[in-house]
Amino acid sequence: MKTLSRILALAALTAAVVSTSARAEDVKAGDLVITQAWTRATPNGAKIGGGYLTIENKGTTPDRLVSGSADVAGKVEVHEMSMDNGVMKMRALDKGLAIEPGKTVKLAPGGFHLMMFDLKSPLKQGDKVPVTLEFEKAGKVAVSLDVQAVGAQAPGGGDHSGHGDHSGHMDMKKM
Repeated sequence: MKTLSRILALAALTAAVVSTSARAEDVKAGDLVITQAWTRATPNGAKIGGGYLTIENKGTTPDRLVSGSADVAGKVEVHEMSMDNGVMKMRALDKGLAIEPGKTVKLAPGGFHLMMFDLKSPLKQGDKVPVTLEFEKAGKVAVSLDVQAVGAQAPGGGDHSGHGDHSGHMDMKKM
C-alpha cells in the first residue's frame, strides 16, 4: 500500500511539473512584460493563424508593437478585429499597437491579435511556435506561442469555435 501511495504521489508531482513547464514563459524586454502567449491549432491546409498574448508596460514611456515574424509563416502582422453595425471588420494596424506606460494590452480572439499568413505547416496542439515581435523601443523580442485546441478562447481553456477563429475557416480574400 505504501508503494502505491508513493507511485501516485510521484505521478501527481510529475504531472504538476509537466503542466507548469507546458505554459508559456513570461518574457521581459526593457519595461515590457509579455505573458500568456498562445495560438490555436490549425486544420491541415489552413494558411492563416492567429497569435495572442498580453503585454504590460511597467515603464514611464510608451512603446509600440510594430510587427512580427515567424519561421512557420510567410508574414506576421498586427491586426485589430471589431464589429461595426453587426459586420466584423479586420484590419492591419499599419502604425502598430501602442503600449502606454503603466497599461496592459491584451491580444485576444475578437480584438487585437497577431495574424500569421502563409503558414508553412499546420499548428499542432501541444507544440510551441517561436515568434519574434518587434517593438519600437524594446526592439526584437523572441516569444513562444503555446498551441491550444482549434477553438480555444484562452490559453489552456475553452473551446468556443467560431468566435474570431483564424484557424483556416475564414477566406481573407473576401474581406
